[in-house]
Amino acid sequence: MIFIENEGITDPRLNLALEEYALRNFGENEDYLLFYINEPSIIIGRNQNTLEEINDEYVRANGIYVVRRISGGGAVYHDLGNLNFSFITNYKKENLHNFKKFTEPVVHVLRKMGVQAEMSGRNDLLVDNRKISGNAQFSTTKRMFSHGTLLFDSDLDEVTRALDVKMSKIESKGHKSVRSRVANISEFMDEKMDVYEFRSRILHGLYEERPSFERYHLTENEWEKVRQLKDEKYGNWDWNFGRSPKFNIQRNRRFPIGEIDLRLNVEQGHIKNLKIYGDFFGVEPVQKIEDHLQGVRYDPAALQTEVKKLNLESFFGKIEQDDFLQLVYGEDE
Repeated sequence: MIFIENEGITDPRLNLALEEYALRNFGENEDYLLFYINEPSIIIGRNQNTLEEINDEYVRANGIYVVRRISGGGAVYHDLGNLNFSFITNYKKENLHNFKKFTEPVVHVLRKMGVQAEMSGRNDLLVDNRKISGNAQFSTTKRMFSHGTLLFDSDLDEVTRALDVKMSKIESKGHKSVRSRVANISEFMDEKMDVYEFRSRILHGLYEERPSFERYHLTENEWEKVRQLKDEKYGNWDWNFGRSPKFNIQRNRRFPIGEIDLRLNVEQGHIKNLKIYGDFFGVEPVQKIEDHLQGVRYDPAALQTEVKKLNLESFFGKIEQDDFLQLVYGEDE
């Protein structure tokens, strides 16, 4: 496993661009590990409605970055007390949604440091029933990453303020990230250190039982391509916020694989626009479903015919076709 040096960069737009660039361009015969620490920022899940996740007024007033990532899951707050890790490997179906495989080495190191971390739920690490880490994944047909946060010494009050949505400014009741009781890892450690010493300890621990440790520094040409991706995508308003058309139907339900929130604009009995939000983890982009159902008659038989043509599991994870159809057209719960 080769460690990618991010050269101390704290711009979240550049760090997320680096992560995606490494995923798509670095050797398929190698596993990579990337660490990064970001300036204050809200990192939005791929399928979320940004304005329903943030305290927009507070974020703008305090210069907090808002950046959408390519993985699913919910919105998270990053700052200079938060260490992020990313394991970049070859894609294997059995590894997708298997967060335990990727977090176990981190849990092992934390426990050696006296922090009794454990995996909980879909994708969280807890200590004393308080969340210290959330994790998400993204895959192409050949490569994938599993990445997560480690709250070490974050400003937890700022977490609450930045993600405190003022719902009076939003008419709809869209998906909101599930807010958990959170804690800093430093609270559970006897030894005092800063986040950079913590980073060093985690890195050393992950490589302690490996025969070799190789660091990789990007070439200037590679950094130029990372900066280009940052400018075109992660620094782009359309990617981070996006323009949402108006909708006259909203359907929302939580499944074992996460929450799915549908916004439909139905005119003259046909779906004119469809937008899908949520904190689920899928491989395929949900835009394919949105495009596929555009123009379809909004009745059960027509929807069933079209939904049968879709492999829903590739978009959401394990979900039954009937459950999805019930969400699109069935009775409200």
